[in-house]
Amino acid sequence: MPCKILIVEDDANIARYIQTCLTVGNYESEIYSDGLSAVERIGKGDCDLVLLDIMLPGLNGFEVMEHVKKFAVPVIYLTAVCDVAEKVRGLKSGAEDYIVKPFEALELLARIELVLKRYQKTRILYTYGDIVLDTERHIVEKGGVQISLSPKEFDVLTFFMRHQDIVISRERLLSAVWNYDFQGETRTVDTHVQQVRRKLKLTGQLVAVPTYGYKLLKRE
Repeated sequence: MPCKILIVEDDANIARYIQTCLTVGNYESEIYSDGLSAVERIGKGDCDLVLLDIMLPGLNGFEVMEHVKKFAVPVIYLTAVCDVAEKVRGLKSGAEDYIVKPFEALELLARIELVLKRYQKTRILYTYGDIVLDTERHIVEKGGVQISLSPKEFDVLTFFMRHQDIVISRERLLSAVWNYDFQGETRTVDTHVQQVRRKLKLTGQLVAVPTYGYKLLKRE
């Protein structure tokens, strides 16, 4: 499946040119013209890289970057701002690269390829049968189809996939997923586990241990 790249650029002509370059490089792409809509889209996951302008309406590129860091998505600044101090600021903010406009298409594609190769080495994938959980992109697929999970459901599934064939108490799940600060009853665990089982069809694999908790049976 081709990598998906988000283009965050308020100049429509430049955005279309970048999109054409990405199509030549066999990448999928989406265009967002302001910082706020970009942040909203990035929060939904399922993107491999962000090409980010700095001078944007709503939120500027540096402000967008503060939100992107929460989702561990690599960013390349693609901007007309060529001041050295701004370049340093951009790289220190967490960007993988900083490209100044105008640029050559071949250079852009080469830099994208390098960033994606470097980033792929840091991704953590958990598999369970036909289920694939990607901790960096924060997505879950079953049989190649993306499954929509809430953030807590995702964390619950991640915990079970990291601790397969181990009985996990409700209290331990509350500690791990809600970080000790959740003051509700342990039945919230039951609700989230039931949702995970239903959405991923794990009724026979994510089993209840009476009066204690749950266990994700190890695959043979």
